[in-house]
Amino acid sequence: MSFWEYLGNQHQQLLTDAYQHASAVFQCMVVATLIGVVIGVVTYRSEWAGNLATTATSTILTIPSLAMIGLLIPIVGLGVPPTVIALTLYGLLPIVRNAIVGLRGVDPSLVDAAKGIGMSRLIRLARVELPLAWPPILTGIRVSTQMLMGIAAIAAYASGPGLGNEIFRGLGSLGSKNALNQVLAGTLGIIVLALLFDAAYVLLGRLTIPGGIRA
Repeated sequence: MSFWEYLGNQHQQLLTDAYQHASAVFQCMVVATLIGVVIGVVTYRSEWAGNLATTATSTILTIPSLAMIGLLIPIVGLGVPPTVIALTLYGLLPIVRNAIVGLRGVDPSLVDAAKGIGMSRLIRLARVELPLAWPPILTGIRVSTQMLMGIAAIAAYASGPGLGNEIFRGLGSLGSKNALNQVLAGTLGIIVLALLFDAAYVLLGRLTIPGGIRA
């Protein structure tokens, strides 16, 4: 069976796996973004706190994804829980680092001007600092998403959702007539999803970042 014939026969299952893969990555990125920005906001004013946050999230990335999921299985079981926890943890570093860099890079004179017109610290953060730090934060989100697209495939090891199941089925049946087709379909599906997500982020950047800031 050719690759195109395999896609025609299995398109429904592939679409289901692709949807689950994209959904898992998207939801984990939302959680990772919220946590990462909060960590950045809490730590960016202090050099040691910022370094600690960056080091801690960097350490997480040194843990092999297969080992991370394997360690989580005895604690939270198989399926979605270990997938969500692992992807969220892996997605933190670029967001935390870029949030800290972005917030530290805001022009102090703009913050002082906002303070001078009576803005509280919280309002300055929401209306001045975070909007100006948004471009690097968005870059961090893009980087995290690309990483998680690949890491999410490992979730199939823990019966997690996504295109990794297609890849693992192919690897588990090497030598059969459709093994290569399964691996290729899962891999190409992840690449396509990664490109679609990145295109969406480019559009989001154009809609949310003023031209002057982009320049």
